[in-house]
Amino acid sequence: QQSGTHLIGGADGEGCGAAPGTMSSVEKPGTGYPEREQWTRQMDFIMSCVGFAVGLGNVWRFPYLCYKNGGGVFLIPYLIIGIVGGIPIFFLEIALGQFMKAGSINVWNIAPLFKGLGYASMVIVFFCNTYYIMVLAWAFYYFIKSFNSTLPWSTCDNTWNTPSCIEIFHHEDCLNGTIGNTTYGNLTCEELADGRSPIIEFWENKVLNISEGLNYPGSINWELMLCLMAVWVMVYFCVWKGVKSTGKIVYFTATFPYVVLIILLVRGITLPGAYDGIMYYIKPDWSKLGEAQVWIDAGTQIFFSYAIGLGALTALGSYNRFHNDCYKDAFMLALINSGTSFFAGFVVFAILGFMANEQGVDISQVAETGPGLAFIAYPKAVSLMPMPPIWAALFFFMLLLLGLDSQFVGVEGFVTGILDLFPGKYYMRYRREISVAICCLMCFIIDLSMVTQVSYHCLTGGMYVFQLFDYYSASGMTLLWQAFWECIVVSWVYGADRFMDDIARMIGYRPFPWMKWCWSFITPCVCMGIFLFHLFNYKPLTYNNTYVYPWWGEVIGWCMALMSMLCIPVSVLYKLCRSTGTFMERWEKLTKPQWGSHHLEYMSPDTDIKSLTSLSTDTEDSKVIIFESVM
Repeated sequence: QQSGTHLIGGADGEGCGAAPGTMSSVEKPGTGYPEREQWTRQMDFIMSCVGFAVGLGNVWRFPYLCYKNGGGVFLIPYLIIGIVGGIPIFFLEIALGQFMKAGSINVWNIAPLFKGLGYASMVIVFFCNTYYIMVLAWAFYYFIKSFNSTLPWSTCDNTWNTPSCIEIFHHEDCLNGTIGNTTYGNLTCEELADGRSPIIEFWENKVLNISEGLNYPGSINWELMLCLMAVWVMVYFCVWKGVKSTGKIVYFTATFPYVVLIILLVRGITLPGAYDGIMYYIKPDWSKLGEAQVWIDAGTQIFFSYAIGLGALTALGSYNRFHNDCYKDAFMLALINSGTSFFAGFVVFAILGFMANEQGVDISQVAETGPGLAFIAYPKAVSLMPMPPIWAALFFFMLLLLGLDSQFVGVEGFVTGILDLFPGKYYMRYRREISVAICCLMCFIIDLSMVTQVSYHCLTGGMYVFQLFDYYSASGMTLLWQAFWECIVVSWVYGADRFMDDIARMIGYRPFPWMKWCWSFITPCVCMGIFLFHLFNYKPLTYNNTYVYPWWGEVIGWCMALMSMLCIPVSVLYKLCRSTGTFMERWEKLTKPQWGSHHLEYMSPDTDIKSLTSLSTDTEDSKVIIFESVM
């Protein structure tokens, strides 16, 4: 508290901070400009956070990591890192947005020298919005193709299939060494080993048209481009009117996937082999706890699935009521997020167990992660079920909704940050609608590089571009770097005690000190430790472990990563160099918070400080210092 008064104002009111009444970053009431929007009801905020944080990674990445890293044992490092890393930063971002009433850029008016954190998060979320929607385009394409009596990825008699396509591999017969007469003639097991499944050919030859490499782009895949355009139109009309409309749409997009997951689970556990699949998922392997990679995977999954470092959580929190209890919200949302991941694993592995049973192979041979699970393993599994079009349509509709709310909340976070840069005097009618349209159009134009093709068999560079974005632009390294600096700035520049006081002003009680300890010590160490592990164990990007990206492809990838990571140190050096005075004078001037008008409204001197018993101290002077450290 004493260090807080040094920056903002002492008990005598003569500190070096901005005085009340000289707020500079938020327009003052009564100017005729519209005030900041708020959620119609608090449940709108909860559902928006659920929709954004609970996405495709919960369904296609967590279950695979769980089985790969020791089954149920993986939950131990997952929960530990969630408590010491995920939840503290999740809470910090929401509370920061709620306190400052600003998006991902202006929220760092709390320490203006480090406003580069806001620009970094804007770069990350822009890249994420650009490539993430391609998964929705693929899901929408599969969803449309599901409305056929025979699923197009279940047979080998299509124009995109090759002579190597084989529908049934007869693995059990290979135990005897040869295959008898089949529709493909007399084939040995060696010849069958070179065969390709129709679902793989549909994915690579029809949907992606995989090319020889990154430097083989071609014409547009028009079917996929139309799906991409349709998804962007859906995103636009979900976001264009702001949180008043977004808060209503997420009630459907965030809850219906749970209905589909329950339906798929009920169907899955009735299939033969489901029990074996589920046991393969949760069976503990205690020896895995001693492997560093298990803990790294747990940390990376926590930071990615909690949507930390993207700035969107800050934007969502900025629309809360000032006195909303964001502390309880953060714990509830984290529980929902992690619980969904664990629950989805039962759904996925029940189906994979059935698929392995039908094909007569071990589950490890059908277990996939990422697009391989969503667009190869699962479609193959549903093609083996009775009435496959129904289950295929349900699954891809669920994927579409899971990604759609994450996408439009990400766009909302980006647009909020942009609009916050322009105060009320720049207000114009329809500025939100125009800003959202420009954002969607820019991303769509970049996305065209991911839907290119040459021909059905001469292939494309699109998937290589997508993987380049996925591996570098919004990867674990950039998110960990962002989370590390968020903790450092809040706890050591602004002051962890001061921010705890601010939170107490909002929610009416002081959070458990564990949060302050995490922000100050534990979480930065966890973030930097995982970051350094990724850096020292960096491997060049490959596709399917066969194609190695050219050197200039890796350069492009690192440029995308550094575009966000360098925002922080470059902006700090630039502001320090442009300022005048000694280093300490520049530091004090550039780290003075710029308060908004809402701080005067909600934190006036007649506020009953005594009611905050956890803030009360022995002397009246101390109580005055507590108030002024917040102002």
